[in-house]
Amino acid sequence: MTAVTTKPLSGVAIVRRPTRVRLAWLALAFGVLVVLILLSISVGARGVSLEDMIAGLQGQADNLGQAAVLKRVPRTLLALIVGAALAVSGTMMQGVTRNPLADPGILGVNAGASLAVVVGIAFFGLWTASGFIWIAIMGATVAAIFVYLVGALGRGGATPLKLALAGAATAVALGAFVSAIVLPRNDIAGSVRSWQVGGVGGASFDTIGAVLPFLTVGLIVSWLSARRLNNLALGDDVATGLGERVAVARASAAVGAVLLCGAATAVAGPIAFVGLVVPHVCRLLVGVDHRWLVPFGAVVGAALVIAADVVGRVIARPGEIEVGIITALIGAPVFIHIVRRQKVREL
Repeated sequence: MTAVTTKPLSGVAIVRRPTRVRLAWLALAFGVLVVLILLSISVGARGVSLEDMIAGLQGQADNLGQAAVLKRVPRTLLALIVGAALAVSGTMMQGVTRNPLADPGILGVNAGASLAVVVGIAFFGLWTASGFIWIAIMGATVAAIFVYLVGALGRGGATPLKLALAGAATAVALGAFVSAIVLPRNDIAGSVRSWQVGGVGGASFDTIGAVLPFLTVGLIVSWLSARRLNNLALGDDVATGLGERVAVARASAAVGAVLLCGAATAVAGPIAFVGLVVPHVCRLLVGVDHRWLVPFGAVVGAALVIAADVVGRVIARPGEIEVGIITALIGAPVFIHIVRRQKVREL
């Protein structure tokens, strides 16, 4: 069975991947994720033997190797759930806006969450994970609404180009506000700057337990919105003719995206490029059906962030480079390569 090519209303060819091809890619991605999880637990400033890894996973800490495993497990789990959340959030945003350049960073949602967290730290003494999550989600929501309202001004409403421009301008402005708050505050400047880079080095099971319910709800909402986004991709008029309530469909998908982005940013900082690059890669491999993009994007996003964390630990031994820097270095050339490929026209 071969891929079937059709022409949507936009006139751009879309390749529909056979189910067996999609399952094969999903299985391969999951296998790579498992290998990366094992590498993340075993690789770092100190190498870990197989025996120490097994003992550490069983909760033993009789030597330095086993103790290292106990520290790396929550770090790996946090990288996994944050990567999955950011990738799915980017997929939802691109589907809602019908903009292939949409991303939590480009649309200013990350910046809104970051500013809210910094305000909470600077003016309200906020330092708990649960407090970060709630205020980050609020900031992300306000930023998303503001960008949409600004992008909807003028003739034509909220076009993809206007949303991207409004989001980029908002992200720059909110970043300036963050700097204005942090620079005079030497008592919080160091910790805030480290958090702003984006990383999973401070992971703990308490942090994971605090953020996991929010990410779970966000993933469920995104999954339930997948079919609606497929209808929206056909155009608002066609979606309405199919019985879809366009405003409700967009709002539900946006809620899932903002929830995932806000919660992930709260615990790991504004990690860049995951929500932008991963959806493009997934579309090239499994097609444009959001019912496949959501789970596949979650697996690939988790693998990307874990891989970035491992690379950051290996190339800077005995120190480390934060995940946000590595994902930017990986994401920029990969995105340029995708744009230059002929297949990007199928997106």
